[in-house]
Amino acid sequence: MEHTQQKQPHVAIVPSPGIGHLIPLVELAKRLVLHHHFFVTFIIPTDGSPMKPQKAVLEHLPDAISSIFLPPVSFDDLPEDTKMETRIALSITRSLPALRDSFKVLAESTRLVALVVDLFGMEAFDVAKEFGVSSYIFFSTTAMVLSLLFYLPELDEMFSCEYRDLPEPVKIPGCVPVHGSDLGDPFQDRKAEAYKRSLHCVKQYSLADGIMVNSFMDLEPGAFEALKKGGEGKPPVYPIGPLIQSGSNGGVDESDQCLRWLDKQPNRSVLYVSFGSGGTLSQEQLNELALGLEMSGQRFLWVVKSPHEKAANATYFNVHSMKDPFDFLPKGFLERTKEMGLVVPSWAPQIQVLSHGSTGGFLTHCGWNSTLESIVHGVPMIAWPLYAEQRMNAVLLADDLKVALRVKVNDKGLVGHKDIANYARGLIEGEEGKLLGNKMKEHKLVAEKALRKEGSPTKSLAEVAQIWRSHKK
Repeated sequence: MEHTQQKQPHVAIVPSPGIGHLIPLVELAKRLVLHHHFFVTFIIPTDGSPMKPQKAVLEHLPDAISSIFLPPVSFDDLPEDTKMETRIALSITRSLPALRDSFKVLAESTRLVALVVDLFGMEAFDVAKEFGVSSYIFFSTTAMVLSLLFYLPELDEMFSCEYRDLPEPVKIPGCVPVHGSDLGDPFQDRKAEAYKRSLHCVKQYSLADGIMVNSFMDLEPGAFEALKKGGEGKPPVYPIGPLIQSGSNGGVDESDQCLRWLDKQPNRSVLYVSFGSGGTLSQEQLNELALGLEMSGQRFLWVVKSPHEKAANATYFNVHSMKDPFDFLPKGFLERTKEMGLVVPSWAPQIQVLSHGSTGGFLTHCGWNSTLESIVHGVPMIAWPLYAEQRMNAVLLADDLKVALRVKVNDKGLVGHKDIANYARGLIEGEEGKLLGNKMKEHKLVAEKALRKEGSPTKSLAEVAQIWRSHKK
Protein backbone atom coordinates (compact mmCIF):
# COMPACT_ATOMS: atom_id res chain seq x y z
CA MET A 1 0.00 0.00 0.00
CA GLU A 2 2.86 2.39 0.78
CA HIS A 3 4.16 2.00 -2.77
CA THR A 4 0.64 2.67 -4.13
CA GLN A 5 0.32 5.77 -1.95
CA GLN A 6 3.56 7.14 -3.38
CA LYS A 7 2.24 6.72 -6.96
CA GLN A 8 -1.43 7.61 -6.57
CA PRO A 9 -2.39 11.29 -6.13
CA HIS A 10 -2.93 12.27 -2.52
CA VAL A 11 -5.12 15.14 -1.18
CA ALA A 12 -4.91 16.77 2.26
CA ILE A 13 -8.21 18.08 3.64
CA VAL A 14 -8.30 20.54 6.56
CA PRO A 15 -11.81 20.96 8.03
CA SER A 16 -12.79 23.58 10.60
CA PRO A 17 -13.83 22.32 14.05
CA GLY A 18 -17.45 21.19 14.31
CA ILE A 19 -19.18 18.08 13.00
CA GLY A 20 -21.23 20.08 10.48
CA HIS A 21 -18.05 21.15 8.69
CA LEU A 22 -16.62 17.63 8.61
CA ILE A 23 -19.60 15.67 7.23
CA PRO A 24 -19.72 17.08 3.66
CA LEU A 25 -15.91 16.93 3.42
CA VAL A 26 -16.06 13.23 4.33
CA GLU A 27 -18.54 12.73 1.48
CA LEU A 28 -16.16 14.58 -0.85
CA ALA A 29 -13.28 12.35 0.31
CA LYS A 30 -15.35 9.20 -0.34
CA ARG A 31 -16.07 10.33 -3.91
CA LEU A 32 -12.40 11.14 -4.54
CA VAL A 33 -11.38 7.69 -3.29
CA LEU A 34 -14.15 5.54 -4.80
CA HIS A 35 -14.64 7.30 -8.16
CA HIS A 36 -11.24 8.86 -8.84
CA HIS A 37 -8.79 6.56 -6.96
CA PHE A 38 -7.16 9.23 -4.80
CA PHE A 39 -5.77 8.85 -1.30
CA VAL A 40 -7.04 11.40 1.25
CA THR A 41 -5.70 12.50 4.63
CA PHE A 42 -7.75 14.67 6.98
CA ILE A 43 -5.64 17.02 9.10
CA ILE A 44 -8.03 18.16 11.82
CA PRO A 45 -7.48 21.21 14.06
CA THR A 46 -9.11 20.87 17.48
CA ASP A 47 -10.42 23.58 19.77
CA GLY A 48 -10.68 21.57 22.98
CA SER A 49 -14.32 20.55 22.45
CA PRO A 50 -15.24 16.82 22.44
CA MET A 51 -13.96 15.00 19.35
CA LYS A 52 -16.17 11.92 19.78
CA PRO A 53 -18.67 12.88 17.02
CA GLN A 54 -15.85 13.55 14.53
CA LYS A 55 -14.11 10.28 15.39
CA ALA A 56 -17.39 8.37 14.93
CA VAL A 57 -17.79 9.81 11.42
CA LEU A 58 -14.18 8.96 10.49
CA GLU A 59 -14.24 5.43 11.90
CA HIS A 60 -15.86 3.45 9.09
CA LEU A 61 -14.30 4.98 5.99
CA PRO A 62 -12.35 3.29 3.17
CA ASP A 63 -8.71 2.45 3.94
CA ALA A 64 -7.54 5.11 1.49
CA ILE A 65 -8.88 7.82 3.88
CA SER A 66 -6.77 8.51 6.96
CA SER A 67 -6.89 11.23 9.62
CA ILE A 68 -4.55 13.20 11.88
CA PHE A 69 -5.91 15.14 14.88
CA LEU A 70 -3.75 18.16 15.68
CA PRO A 71 -3.10 19.16 19.33
CA PRO A 72 -5.92 21.33 20.77
CA VAL A 73 -5.42 25.10 20.70
CA SER A 74 -6.20 27.34 23.65
CA PHE A 75 -8.70 30.21 23.66
CA ASP A 76 -8.03 31.25 27.27
CA ASP A 77 -6.94 34.71 26.12
CA LEU A 78 -10.21 35.46 24.27
CA PRO A 79 -13.16 37.36 25.78
CA GLU A 80 -16.13 35.15 26.64
CA ASP A 81 -18.35 36.83 24.07
CA THR A 82 -15.99 36.13 21.13
CA LYS A 83 -18.11 35.13 18.12
CA MET A 84 -18.21 31.51 17.01
CA GLU A 85 -16.86 32.38 13.52
CA THR A 86 -13.82 34.10 15.07
CA ARG A 87 -13.07 31.09 17.30
CA ILE A 88 -13.34 28.69 14.34
CA ALA A 89 -10.98 30.81 12.21
CA LEU A 90 -8.50 31.18 15.09
CA SER A 91 -8.48 27.43 15.68
CA ILE A 92 -7.01 27.09 12.16
CA THR A 93 -4.55 29.98 12.53
CA ARG A 94 -3.25 28.74 15.89
CA SER A 95 -2.86 25.20 14.53
CA LEU A 96 -0.63 26.26 11.61
CA PRO A 97 2.74 25.12 13.11
CA ALA A 98 1.36 21.63 13.85
CA LEU A 99 -0.43 21.59 10.48
CA ARG A 100 2.82 22.41 8.67
CA ASP A 101 4.61 19.51 10.42
CA SER A 102 1.93 17.03 9.32
CA PHE A 103 1.86 18.50 5.82
CA LYS A 104 5.64 18.13 5.51
CA VAL A 105 5.45 14.42 6.38
CA LEU A 106 2.71 13.90 3.77
CA ALA A 107 4.56 15.90 1.11
CA GLU A 108 7.70 13.79 1.64
CA SER A 109 6.00 10.38 1.81
CA THR A 110 3.14 10.65 -0.75
CA ARG A 111 2.37 12.20 -4.12
CA LEU A 112 0.60 15.17 -2.53
CA VAL A 113 -1.24 17.17 -5.21
CA ALA A 114 -3.76 19.41 -3.42
CA LEU A 115 -4.84 21.00 -0.17
CA VAL A 116 -8.59 21.43 0.39
CA VAL A 117 -9.80 23.77 3.14
CA ASP A 118 -13.31 24.88 4.04
CA LEU A 119 -14.43 28.50 4.16
CA PHE A 120 -12.49 29.23 7.38
CA GLY A 121 -9.17 27.62 6.42
CA MET A 122 -7.46 29.94 3.94
CA GLU A 123 -4.60 30.69 6.39
CA ALA A 124 -3.29 27.23 5.45
CA PHE A 125 -2.65 28.32 1.84
CA ASP A 126 0.88 29.44 2.74
CA VAL A 127 1.71 25.91 3.89
CA ALA A 128 0.50 24.45 0.57
CA LYS A 129 2.46 27.06 -1.38
CA GLU A 130 5.64 26.22 0.53
CA PHE A 131 5.38 22.60 -0.66
CA GLY A 132 4.28 23.41 -4.23
CA VAL A 133 0.74 22.07 -3.80
CA SER A 134 -2.52 23.49 -5.26
CA SER A 135 -4.97 25.15 -2.82
CA TYR A 136 -8.72 24.69 -3.16
CA ILE A 137 -11.64 25.92 -1.05
CA PHE A 138 -14.57 23.65 -0.31
CA PHE A 139 -17.44 26.09 0.19
CA SER A 140 -19.81 24.15 2.41
CA THR A 141 -22.85 26.40 2.05
CA THR A 142 -24.73 28.14 -0.79
CA ALA A 143 -23.60 29.81 -3.99
CA MET A 144 -25.72 32.71 -2.70
CA VAL A 145 -23.38 33.23 0.28
CA LEU A 146 -20.33 32.94 -1.98
CA SER A 147 -21.83 35.53 -4.33
CA LEU A 148 -22.37 37.84 -1.33
CA LEU A 149 -18.76 37.41 -0.22
CA PHE A 150 -17.40 38.40 -3.63
CA TYR A 151 -19.83 41.34 -3.66
CA LEU A 152 -18.89 42.41 -0.11
CA PRO A 153 -16.01 44.83 -0.91
CA GLU A 154 -18.32 46.71 -3.30
CA LEU A 155 -21.14 46.72 -0.74
CA ASP A 156 -18.71 47.94 1.91
CA GLU A 157 -17.74 50.90 -0.28
CA MET A 158 -21.33 51.65 -1.23
CA PHE A 159 -22.85 52.08 2.26
CA SER A 160 -21.61 53.42 5.57
CA CYS A 161 -24.56 52.33 7.76
CA GLU A 162 -25.24 48.86 9.12
CA TYR A 163 -26.76 46.69 6.38
CA ARG A 164 -29.75 45.90 8.59
CA ASP A 165 -30.65 49.62 8.55
CA LEU A 166 -30.83 49.82 4.75
CA PRO A 167 -34.37 50.70 3.57
CA GLU A 168 -34.13 48.39 0.54
CA PRO A 169 -33.04 44.73 0.35
CA VAL A 170 -29.48 43.96 -0.75
CA LYS A 171 -29.28 42.83 -4.39
CA ILE A 172 -26.63 40.10 -4.32
CA PRO A 173 -25.54 39.26 -7.92
CA GLY A 174 -27.68 36.46 -9.34
CA CYS A 175 -29.79 36.06 -6.20
CA VAL A 176 -33.20 36.87 -4.79
CA PRO A 177 -33.02 40.20 -2.83
CA VAL A 178 -32.09 39.80 0.85
CA HIS A 179 -32.97 42.24 3.62
CA GLY A 180 -29.87 43.46 5.47
CA SER A 181 -31.10 41.91 8.73
CA ASP A 182 -31.12 38.49 6.99
CA LEU A 183 -27.47 38.58 5.96
CA GLY A 184 -25.23 36.16 7.88
CA ASP A 185 -24.09 36.86 11.45
CA PRO A 186 -20.63 38.17 10.45
CA PHE A 187 -22.31 40.94 8.39
CA GLN A 188 -24.51 42.28 11.21
CA ASP A 189 -21.89 44.43 12.94
CA ARG A 190 -19.43 46.16 10.63
CA LYS A 191 -17.18 47.22 13.51
CA ALA A 192 -16.78 43.65 14.76
CA GLU A 193 -13.78 41.41 14.16
CA ALA A 194 -15.95 38.83 12.33
CA TYR A 195 -16.93 41.40 9.67
CA LYS A 196 -13.34 42.57 9.15
CA ARG A 197 -12.31 38.94 8.88
CA SER A 198 -14.96 38.39 6.16
CA LEU A 199 -13.52 41.27 4.10
CA HIS A 200 -10.04 39.79 4.59
CA CYS A 201 -11.34 36.34 3.52
CA VAL A 202 -12.52 37.66 0.16
CA LYS A 203 -8.96 38.78 -0.64
CA GLN A 204 -7.69 35.32 0.31
CA TYR A 205 -10.31 33.62 -1.89
CA SER A 206 -8.58 35.12 -4.94
CA LEU A 207 -5.45 33.12 -3.97
CA ALA A 208 -7.29 29.78 -4.35
CA ASP A 209 -6.76 27.68 -7.46
CA GLY A 210 -10.47 26.84 -7.41
CA ILE A 211 -13.61 26.87 -5.24
CA MET A 212 -15.84 23.79 -4.96
CA VAL A 213 -19.38 24.62 -3.79
CA ASN A 214 -21.70 22.17 -2.04
CA SER A 215 -24.67 23.12 -4.21
CA PHE A 216 -25.70 22.52 -7.81
CA MET A 217 -26.42 24.60 -10.87
CA ASP A 218 -30.13 23.72 -11.16
CA LEU A 219 -30.75 24.70 -7.53
CA GLU A 220 -29.07 28.12 -7.72
CA PRO A 221 -28.68 28.94 -11.43
CA GLY A 222 -28.59 32.74 -11.00
CA ALA A 223 -25.89 32.73 -8.31
CA PHE A 224 -23.70 30.26 -10.21
CA GLU A 225 -24.06 32.25 -13.45
CA ALA A 226 -22.96 35.40 -11.60
CA LEU A 227 -19.99 33.54 -10.07
CA LYS A 228 -18.95 31.97 -13.40
CA LYS A 229 -18.82 35.38 -15.04
CA GLY A 230 -15.90 35.79 -12.71
CA GLY A 231 -13.74 38.78 -13.26
CA GLU A 232 -10.27 39.65 -12.17
CA GLY A 233 -9.10 37.80 -9.10
CA LYS A 234 -11.96 35.28 -9.06
CA PRO A 235 -10.87 31.64 -9.17
CA PRO A 236 -12.94 29.09 -11.13
CA VAL A 237 -16.06 27.86 -9.29
CA TYR A 238 -17.13 24.19 -9.40
CA PRO A 239 -20.67 23.21 -8.29
CA ILE A 240 -20.16 19.68 -6.89
CA GLY A 241 -23.16 19.24 -4.54
CA PRO A 242 -25.36 17.98 -3.11
CA LEU A 243 -22.82 16.20 -0.90
CA ILE A 244 -24.85 14.77 1.96
CA GLN A 245 -24.22 12.07 4.51
CA SER A 246 -25.03 8.70 3.00
CA GLY A 247 -25.51 6.89 6.28
CA SER A 248 -26.05 7.38 9.97
CA ASN A 249 -23.46 7.38 12.74
CA GLY A 250 -24.03 6.24 16.27
CA GLY A 251 -27.24 6.39 18.28
CA VAL A 252 -28.42 2.85 17.49
CA ASP A 253 -31.12 2.73 20.21
CA GLU A 254 -32.61 6.07 19.18
CA SER A 255 -32.39 4.96 15.56
CA ASP A 256 -34.44 1.83 16.19
CA GLN A 257 -36.93 3.71 18.38
CA CYS A 258 -37.45 6.52 15.85
CA LEU A 259 -37.85 4.25 12.84
CA ARG A 260 -40.13 1.77 14.64
CA TRP A 261 -42.36 4.69 15.69
CA LEU A 262 -42.37 6.17 12.17
CA ASP A 263 -43.34 2.77 10.73
CA LYS A 264 -46.64 3.01 12.64
CA GLN A 265 -47.59 6.49 11.37
CA PRO A 266 -49.65 7.32 8.24
CA ASN A 267 -47.90 8.43 5.05
CA ARG A 268 -46.54 12.02 5.06
CA SER A 269 -48.18 12.76 8.44
CA VAL A 270 -45.20 13.48 10.73
CA LEU A 271 -43.43 16.81 11.31
CA TYR A 272 -39.76 16.17 12.07
CA VAL A 273 -38.36 18.85 14.42
CA SER A 274 -34.59 19.28 14.78
CA PHE A 275 -32.25 22.27 15.14
CA GLY A 276 -29.06 20.43 14.17
CA SER A 277 -25.80 19.86 16.02
CA GLY A 278 -25.45 23.48 17.15
CA GLY A 279 -28.98 24.78 17.60
CA THR A 280 -30.41 25.48 21.06
CA LEU A 281 -33.38 27.53 22.25
CA SER A 282 -34.05 29.52 25.42
CA GLN A 283 -36.35 27.95 28.02
CA GLU A 284 -39.12 30.39 27.12
CA GLN A 285 -38.85 29.62 23.39
CA LEU A 286 -38.66 25.89 24.07
CA ASN A 287 -41.92 26.11 26.07
CA GLU A 288 -43.61 27.92 23.16
CA LEU A 289 -42.43 25.24 20.74
CA ALA A 290 -43.73 22.43 22.96
CA LEU A 291 -47.12 24.10 23.41
CA GLY A 292 -47.31 24.88 19.68
CA LEU A 293 -46.64 21.27 18.68
CA GLU A 294 -49.27 20.12 21.16
CA MET A 295 -51.83 22.68 19.97
CA SER A 296 -51.27 21.81 16.29
CA GLY A 297 -52.72 18.32 16.71
CA GLN A 298 -50.12 17.05 14.22
CA ARG A 299 -47.88 14.03 14.67
CA PHE A 300 -44.30 15.04 15.43
CA LEU A 301 -40.85 13.59 16.01
CA TRP A 302 -38.86 16.11 18.06
CA VAL A 303 -35.10 15.91 18.68
CA VAL A 304 -34.92 18.03 21.82
CA LYS A 305 -31.91 19.58 23.57
CA SER A 306 -31.70 21.22 26.97
CA PRO A 307 -32.32 24.97 26.74
CA HIS A 308 -29.58 27.56 26.74
CA GLU A 309 -30.37 31.00 28.10
CA LYS A 310 -28.10 32.69 25.58
CA ALA A 311 -30.50 31.09 23.11
CA ALA A 312 -30.14 30.81 19.37
CA ASN A 313 -26.46 31.25 18.65
CA ALA A 314 -25.44 29.48 21.82
CA THR A 315 -22.73 26.88 21.52
CA TYR A 316 -21.90 23.69 19.70
CA PHE A 317 -22.25 21.58 22.83
CA ASN A 318 -24.89 21.25 25.53
CA VAL A 319 -24.90 19.81 29.02
CA HIS A 320 -27.87 17.48 29.50
CA SER A 321 -29.51 16.45 32.72
CA MET A 322 -28.29 12.99 33.65
CA LYS A 323 -31.42 12.08 35.69
CA ASP A 324 -34.20 13.11 33.30
CA PRO A 325 -33.26 14.29 29.81
CA PHE A 326 -36.68 15.97 29.49
CA ASP A 327 -37.00 17.74 32.86
CA PHE A 328 -37.05 21.14 31.10
CA LEU A 329 -40.19 20.41 29.04
CA PRO A 330 -43.55 21.89 30.17
CA LYS A 331 -45.15 19.86 32.96
CA GLY A 332 -47.34 17.08 31.61
CA PHE A 333 -46.33 17.70 27.97
CA LEU A 334 -44.96 14.20 27.34
CA GLU A 335 -48.02 12.54 28.90
CA ARG A 336 -50.48 14.72 26.95
CA THR A 337 -48.77 14.16 23.59
CA LYS A 338 -47.72 10.50 23.92
CA GLU A 339 -50.32 9.36 21.36
CA MET A 340 -49.25 11.90 18.70
CA GLY A 341 -45.56 12.59 19.22
CA LEU A 342 -42.18 11.07 19.96
CA VAL A 343 -39.53 13.11 21.76
CA VAL A 344 -35.91 11.92 21.65
CA PRO A 345 -32.91 13.51 23.39
CA SER A 346 -30.09 15.12 21.37
CA TRP A 347 -29.90 12.91 18.30
CA ALA A 348 -31.97 11.11 15.65
CA PRO A 349 -30.97 9.23 12.45
CA GLN A 350 -31.82 12.23 10.28
CA ILE A 351 -31.19 10.64 6.87
CA GLN A 352 -33.46 7.70 7.70
CA VAL A 353 -36.11 10.01 9.18
CA LEU A 354 -36.17 12.32 6.15
CA SER A 355 -36.27 9.41 3.71
CA HIS A 356 -39.12 7.66 5.62
CA GLY A 357 -42.54 7.66 3.96
CA SER A 358 -44.26 8.89 7.14
CA THR A 359 -42.26 12.14 7.29
CA GLY A 360 -44.28 14.98 5.74
CA GLY A 361 -42.34 18.06 6.88
CA PHE A 362 -39.16 19.27 8.56
CA LEU A 363 -39.00 22.12 11.08
CA THR A 364 -35.35 23.07 10.69
CA HIS A 365 -32.72 25.64 11.65
CA CYS A 366 -31.76 25.83 7.93
CA GLY A 367 -28.20 24.60 8.34
CA TRP A 368 -27.04 23.80 4.81
CA ASN A 369 -26.33 20.09 5.47
CA SER A 370 -29.88 19.60 6.81
CA THR A 371 -31.33 21.71 3.99
CA LEU A 372 -29.65 19.61 1.28
CA GLU A 373 -30.76 16.41 3.01
CA SER A 374 -34.33 17.69 3.02
CA ILE A 375 -34.16 18.62 -0.69
CA VAL A 376 -32.63 15.27 -1.72
CA HIS A 377 -35.41 13.44 0.15
CA GLY A 378 -38.18 15.78 -1.02
CA VAL A 379 -39.40 17.01 2.39
CA PRO A 380 -40.89 20.57 2.55
CA MET A 381 -39.77 22.73 5.46
CA ILE A 382 -40.64 25.19 8.18
CA ALA A 383 -37.61 27.49 8.16
CA TRP A 384 -36.54 28.59 11.65
CA PRO A 385 -33.02 30.03 11.25
CA LEU A 386 -30.87 30.57 14.34
CA TYR A 387 -27.31 31.69 13.55
CA ALA A 388 -24.45 31.88 11.00
CA GLU A 389 -25.79 32.09 7.42
CA GLN A 390 -29.07 30.33 8.24
CA ARG A 391 -31.29 33.40 7.70
CA MET A 392 -29.92 33.67 4.15
CA ASN A 393 -30.69 29.99 3.63
CA ALA A 394 -34.23 30.64 4.87
CA VAL A 395 -34.63 33.45 2.29
CA LEU A 396 -33.45 31.08 -0.45
CA LEU A 397 -35.89 28.36 0.67
CA ALA A 398 -38.95 30.53 1.27
CA ASP A 399 -38.61 33.32 -1.32
CA ASP A 400 -36.67 31.74 -4.16
CA LEU A 401 -37.15 27.95 -4.16
CA LYS A 402 -40.60 28.23 -2.49
CA VAL A 403 -40.22 24.98 -0.52
CA ALA A 404 -40.53 26.39 3.03
CA LEU A 405 -42.74 28.42 5.36
CA ARG A 406 -40.60 30.91 7.28
CA VAL A 407 -41.35 31.58 10.96
CA LYS A 408 -41.85 35.14 12.20
CA VAL A 409 -40.85 36.32 15.67
CA ASN A 410 -43.22 38.43 17.80
CA ASP A 411 -42.44 41.64 19.67
CA LYS A 412 -40.90 39.58 22.51
CA GLY A 413 -38.41 38.07 20.06
CA LEU A 414 -40.14 34.69 20.26
CA VAL A 415 -41.99 32.48 17.79
CA GLY A 416 -45.34 32.13 19.59
CA HIS A 417 -47.07 28.79 20.21
CA LYS A 418 -50.20 29.72 18.23
CA ASP A 419 -48.07 30.60 15.20
CA ILE A 420 -46.08 27.36 15.57
CA ALA A 421 -49.36 25.40 15.62
CA ASN A 422 -50.48 27.18 12.44
CA TYR A 423 -47.17 26.52 10.67
CA ALA A 424 -47.31 22.81 11.59
CA ARG A 425 -50.95 22.44 10.48
CA GLY A 426 -50.33 24.49 7.33
CA LEU A 427 -47.36 22.39 6.25
CA ILE A 428 -48.72 18.93 7.05
CA GLU A 429 -52.39 19.26 6.06
CA GLY A 430 -52.96 22.75 4.58
CA GLU A 431 -53.20 23.87 0.96
CA GLU A 432 -49.98 25.86 1.24
CA GLY A 433 -48.21 22.73 2.47
CA LYS A 434 -49.37 20.87 -0.64
CA LEU A 435 -47.97 23.61 -2.89
CA LEU A 436 -44.64 23.55 -1.03
CA GLY A 437 -44.62 19.74 -1.20
CA ASN A 438 -45.20 19.75 -4.97
CA LYS A 439 -42.45 22.30 -5.48
CA MET A 440 -40.12 20.23 -3.31
CA LYS A 441 -40.86 17.13 -5.41
CA GLU A 442 -39.60 19.05 -8.45
CA HIS A 443 -36.36 19.95 -6.66
CA LYS A 444 -35.97 16.36 -5.46
CA LEU A 445 -36.06 15.13 -9.08
CA VAL A 446 -33.50 17.76 -10.08
CA ALA A 447 -31.25 16.71 -7.16
CA GLU A 448 -31.54 13.04 -8.19
CA LYS A 449 -30.49 13.98 -11.71
CA ALA A 450 -27.52 15.96 -10.33
CA LEU A 451 -26.35 12.94 -8.32
CA ARG A 452 -26.24 10.62 -11.34
CA LYS A 453 -23.04 9.69 -13.19
CA GLU A 454 -23.94 12.02 -16.06
CA GLY A 455 -25.03 14.83 -13.69
CA SER A 456 -23.24 18.18 -13.93
CA PRO A 457 -21.85 18.06 -10.33
CA THR A 458 -20.30 14.65 -11.06
CA LYS A 459 -18.66 16.12 -14.17
CA SER A 460 -17.53 19.18 -12.19
CA LEU A 461 -15.74 17.04 -9.61
CA ALA A 462 -14.21 14.90 -12.38
CA GLU A 463 -12.81 18.11 -13.89
CA VAL A 464 -11.15 19.04 -10.58
CA ALA A 465 -9.83 15.49 -10.13
CA GLN A 466 -8.27 15.60 -13.61
CA ILE A 467 -6.54 18.91 -12.81
CA TRP A 468 -5.12 17.39 -9.61
CA ARG A 469 -4.08 14.19 -11.33
CA SER A 470 -2.01 16.12 -13.87
CA HIS A 471 -0.39 18.24 -11.12
CA LYS A 472 3.38 18.47 -11.29
CA LYS A 473 5.46 20.16 -8.60
